[in-house]
Amino acid sequence: MSIELIRLAAAADAEAVARLVNQAYRPVAGLAGWTHEADWVSGSRIAAAQVAALLLKPASVLLLGLLDQHIVACVYVEQQGPLSYIGMLAVNPQCQTRGVGKQMLAAAERYASQEFAAERVQMLVLSARTELVAFYLRRGYQCIGTQLDYPLAAGVGTPLVAGLTVQTLDKPITADNS
Repeated sequence: MSIELIRLAAAADAEAVARLVNQAYRPVAGLAGWTHEADWVSGSRIAAAQVAALLLKPASVLLLGLLDQHIVACVYVEQQGPLSYIGMLAVNPQCQTRGVGKQMLAAAERYASQEFAAERVQMLVLSARTELVAFYLRRGYQCIGTQLDYPLAAGVGTPLVAGLTVQTLDKPITADNS
C-alpha cells in the first residue's frame, strides 16, 4: 500500500489527527494494531487541543499521509538545532503492516534533512515496546543509552506498569540517505 499524498497538517485537521493517534497508540478492543501501547499505558495519547498546540510551534510540522482523501497516518517533525525530533508516528490500525509507517518515517527524515538542514534525527520510544524499537533499529536508528522516566507531566497517558521508561533513538541523516 502506498500513501497517495503527504501534506502538512492544518488547524482543521486537529480532531482527525487526535483520533488517528489515539486509535494507533491506545486502541479500543478490536482495533489494536501491532504498534499500540495499551498494555503499558492507559488514557488518551493526545487531545485535539494538544495537536493544535503542536501546529503552532515554530520550526515544526505535522505531516499527514492520505489514502482516498482520508488521513491514515501522521508524523511530527521539530527542528532542534542541528537535529530534528521525530515523534507521534501513527498509522491507522487497518493500514498497519503495509509499509505506510516506513513511508511516513522516510518522509519525516527527508523533511528534516531538506527543510530543517538536520544532520541527525532523534525520537523517544517506550522502552517496553521491544518490537517497535527493533523496527527503528532496522531503519538505521541506534539506541544512545539515554532512558528517561515516562513523561507523566506531558499529558500523554498514565503508565500501567511501575518504572516505565522511554529511550532515545538517534540516526544520522543527509540529503542523500534520508
